[in-house]
Amino acid sequence: MSIAARVGLIALIAGLSGCASTPIHYHTLVSPSSKTSTRLPPAPFLIDVMAVGVPVQIDQPQWVVRLGANSVGVLEGERWGAPLSDELRSALSAELTQRLNTQDIAGLTPSSDKPVLRIKVQVRRFENWPGRQVELYANWSLSFAEGSAPSHLICQGLFSEHAPSDYAHLARAQQRTVAALGKQVAEDARRWSLSRRPECTQ
Repeated sequence: MSIAARVGLIALIAGLSGCASTPIHYHTLVSPSSKTSTRLPPAPFLIDVMAVGVPVQIDQPQWVVRLGANSVGVLEGERWGAPLSDELRSALSAELTQRLNTQDIAGLTPSSDKPVLRIKVQVRRFENWPGRQVELYANWSLSFAEGSAPSHLICQGLFSEHAPSDYAHLARAQQRTVAALGKQVAEDARRWSLSRRPECTQ
């Protein structure tokens, strides 16, 4: 075997060993359960939190982060615990059921005694800036299954959280950002369910 071939083989083995030893951290967007004992009054409806739409650029297991105005990076060692759409749906479901004090019946047969509010969220941007901040821009629609007029409400919001340190801080900022989205959706749901006026939370 030539010297060049040996050097190439050693480099390949070293590279594979390095990849095998690289730790992988899995993250969730579901915030830890609240410790507060105060419970909000139950909403007079059930909810159906539908699948969350995400941009194709970030719909992958690894974190996609901003490196500058025109560039992004894919972090092989930082990954979602589930597909990003599922992480977002689970986090929003947990936040909404707590804030509305109701049940998410997604995938279940609804009962006949309560109306069902369908909640659809479309994420337009979910940008992570390591050492700086997390920014989330989304639209959401609310509609009741019975289709009474007005049939639906469409809103939008921009949410951001500071993340001045490492990836652990970035992960917590991601959770807070999604929780802020859930809070605003819950406020819109309570208000619109009573007034049916096409007004979103400012």
